[in-house]
Amino acid sequence: MKLGLNLLLILLVNFLFLGTQSANAEQLTYSFGIVPQQSASKLARLWGPILKQIGEKTGYKLRFTTAPDIPTFEKRLSEGEYDFAYMNPYHYTTFHDRSGYQALAKARNKRIKGIIVVRKDSGIEELGDLDSSTLAFPAPAAFAASILTRANLSSSGVSFKPKYVSSHDSVYRTVAKGLYPAGGGVIRTLNNVSPEIRQQLRVLWTSQGYTPHAIAVHPRVADEDAKHLQQELVQLDQHTEQAALLKNIKIKGFEIAEDSDWDDVRGLELKELSHM
Repeated sequence: MKLGLNLLLILLVNFLFLGTQSANAEQLTYSFGIVPQQSASKLARLWGPILKQIGEKTGYKLRFTTAPDIPTFEKRLSEGEYDFAYMNPYHYTTFHDRSGYQALAKARNKRIKGIIVVRKDSGIEELGDLDSSTLAFPAPAAFAASILTRANLSSSGVSFKPKYVSSHDSVYRTVAKGLYPAGGGVIRTLNNVSPEIRQQLRVLWTSQGYTPHAIAVHPRVADEDAKHLQQELVQLDQHTEQAALLKNIKIKGFEIAEDSDWDDVRGLELKELSHM
């Protein structure tokens, strides 16, 4: 009788173990690409806990990934490499058409604005003071930090040479060091740069606002999985701990997005990525 009970116990333990193995094997794993406005290590520190929280709520394993620079990120979006991705407004309009990415969410009650920053102690007081200068930008197709800022400089009759330095943080660092008299960025990343850099800078010019970055899904992801993740995204700010994580990326919360939300960006008829 005792032997029979021991055998039954062993079989039960094996059943539970195999069941756990099966559940783990069936856990859905999705890549989540983040546009490299900042260094990969900094993005992982800021976004990793958020993706972990969403993963725990959905039951998915969300694998943080990015790219060494914005052009590489664009190439990967073009190839549909990311299952989910956080991308700038122009990226979304381009890779919605090219790769089928569909918007799920965007920052709530927020508009993205391009800025031009200079050293706080510089004598630069207006855009005309930048004429004939070399200026720092993250990448050619960085929407607000590069496209909007360069367009405004050109429309203002300011002649300049662009220098692409790979990320928003690199723009702020090089301007703070005096390597370039000014550079393009956005308010969110300026607020997120290290205080010792930020305190050396001031905003010279700010653009009008546009629909912000999209969190979008590739069409290979099942609709029900995408919908589940979307629901958890828009509920992140409802809990104190999760709201604190969002505060780290300078976003108060997400809201459900529609493709048409980015028609203001489409109206600019941008061509920077037409070669891809």
